[in-house]
Amino acid sequence: MSGYFDTSIAYLKGVGPQKAELLSKELQIVTFGELLSHFPFRYEDRTTFYKINELNSDLQHVQVLGQLVGIETLGEGRRKRLVAYLKDETGVMELTWFKGIQWATKKLVPGASYVVFGKPNQFGRKFSIAHPEIEPLTQAKEEKRYLQPVYPTTEKLKSRFLDSKGISKIIEVLLGQSLSMLPETLPASLLDSNNLLPKREAIYHIHFPANEQLLQQARFRLKFEEFFFLQLRLLKLKLTRTEKFRGQVLQQTALLTQFYSQHLPFELTDAQKRVIKEVYADLKSGKQMNRLIQGDVGSGKTIVAFICILIAIDSGAQSCLMAPTEILAYQHFEGLKPYAESMGLRIGLLTGSSKKSQREIIHQSLRSGELHILIGTHALLEDVVQFKNLGLAIIDEQHRFGVAQRAKLWGKNLASYPHVLVMTATPIPRTLAMTVYGDLDISIIDELPSGRKAIQTIHRYDKDRLKVFGFLKKEIEKGRQVYMVYPLIEESEKMDLKSLMDGHESICRAFPEYPIGILHGNMKPGDKDFEMARFVKGETKIMVATTVIEVGVNVPNATVMVVENAERFGLSQLHQLRGRVGRGSSQSYCILMTKYELSKDSRIRLETMVRTNNGFEIADVDLRLRGPGDLSGTQQSGIADLKLGDISKDAGILTLARDAARDLLEKDPQLSLPQHAVVLEQIKKQTNQALNWSRIS
Repeated sequence: MSGYFDTSIAYLKGVGPQKAELLSKELQIVTFGELLSHFPFRYEDRTTFYKINELNSDLQHVQVLGQLVGIETLGEGRRKRLVAYLKDETGVMELTWFKGIQWATKKLVPGASYVVFGKPNQFGRKFSIAHPEIEPLTQAKEEKRYLQPVYPTTEKLKSRFLDSKGISKIIEVLLGQSLSMLPETLPASLLDSNNLLPKREAIYHIHFPANEQLLQQARFRLKFEEFFFLQLRLLKLKLTRTEKFRGQVLQQTALLTQFYSQHLPFELTDAQKRVIKEVYADLKSGKQMNRLIQGDVGSGKTIVAFICILIAIDSGAQSCLMAPTEILAYQHFEGLKPYAESMGLRIGLLTGSSKKSQREIIHQSLRSGELHILIGTHALLEDVVQFKNLGLAIIDEQHRFGVAQRAKLWGKNLASYPHVLVMTATPIPRTLAMTVYGDLDISIIDELPSGRKAIQTIHRYDKDRLKVFGFLKKEIEKGRQVYMVYPLIEESEKMDLKSLMDGHESICRAFPEYPIGILHGNMKPGDKDFEMARFVKGETKIMVATTVIEVGVNVPNATVMVVENAERFGLSQLHQLRGRVGRGSSQSYCILMTKYELSKDSRIRLETMVRTNNGFEIADVDLRLRGPGDLSGTQQSGIADLKLGDISKDAGILTLARDAARDLLEKDPQLSLPQHAVVLEQIKKQTNQALNWSRIS
């Protein structure tokens, strides 16, 4: 029967080739199946008839039944309008037309009864509806009470009589001839255990619900189905990967024990210990690891990564750590080098700036196995970079890397795929993690090292600038350092640079006694490194920068982060920037500077930042404000395919669907049982090539 739903809509009564072409261009609707999946985005309540004395202007739309008792044209020229008077047993109201007066005059018959629909407005004691929908009263109209669907459409479609009502009519025709042929896509056991409507009923009531209860049941069923198949594909990928892709067994712990007892300068948090145990279980399992470590800014992901590297080296394998920027790669290298050298291990750094002579030494010692750890940027992906035995590949801030790049890293060991550890300081809401990273195992470092004080976040307006500058002076006098961050104005790199330069100039005027550094994306890598090095050494007291300092830069003595035009930044970016301070034991501050006039969303973002330091709470608010479409990675995860489900609002249904998918795969991993044939058939239809990439993290 699936072939029937692949039929072109040109063959549907009321459509034809020209309208079909227009629907294809405007709404990407080509087949019967796609037309049935063009769901309404809201519904108008036609279940109730209001009396005129029951009307109030707070009501969105009303349906009124009455007799037309008079028509007149008022005003002249542009102010000309047609007014009709509708009467029922409780009173009289006005119906007004400012456009289409001739058309409306022909349609209206004084003394006839009509059903009127529209938004009521109050003028004094009178009620009026402007440009109402109006139809002659028939017995069928009086008896038929329903929720009327409102469909997405376009101006071009409206000009060809395919407004919401026109689309509704062709869907009604299609449902009439095809509903009995619509196949069920979920097994009976799932329908029963989750109290779901059958597919045919759900499709009918999503388009033409008889009442609110049936509409909610239809929406629940169809959202559940979307999430169920998305989760099933991801979990099946994970199952396939763990069965098909063997990993090296990395289980030696002598180096790890030595590091713990002799070289680790602080006590690990319970969260760090838990994550290390989870990674170790993967490394020794013989199956290729694909794990995501989420940890808020400053939670100690890097030391966890180093401990995992020690297990790999002890078991005879090499490791690499790939970072998105040279600054971050260099920082990882500088941070881990003392630990590696104290353990007698060789560590190398490879970036775009590495000299040819250095590169040759690195390439040679990698191939011979003498180099144990390689840290770098995209330079690690070059074909010339060959390992003797790459056992563990760590990717920091993975959302900065494209899928094809990660795949290249995966192919650096042809004998057995390296274990992959992905790290991110960008907190990912639980619902998004279940979808974007649904085939990864997820570990969370959810506590900060002891001795760290929570960063105080303050929102200040431009008028408070002198007070803020006074506070900065006091902090600098205590020996502290300050970041001043300016927004990236995407419309123009020149504008961006100018705003930064203007900011730098005004900071130099306000703080003439202190050395001030500057950092932005247009600088050469060597100049960036020079400026950052001066700041790290404490030679400059204030660093004026764009968001290039967003990820990973570690200066324990920097205690104040001032974000100019903070309303221009997204929540997750503000949270990342705030994480540049609070790296030492001193109290740190984040000051968000804005103009006074702010949008509602900007106020919510700023209030959230001031209220909480919890990255996961911030991520949830961010998801609600922005929706999943703006968050990185969603395009390849299947979220873009969701028509009804909304991961920011439907967490309950998503969890239910994921549990159902997991249970089904545990009972029948190959979906070979007869009762699961409908599920297998639907998966084959939905197979999305892009999802095959996700096994590469």
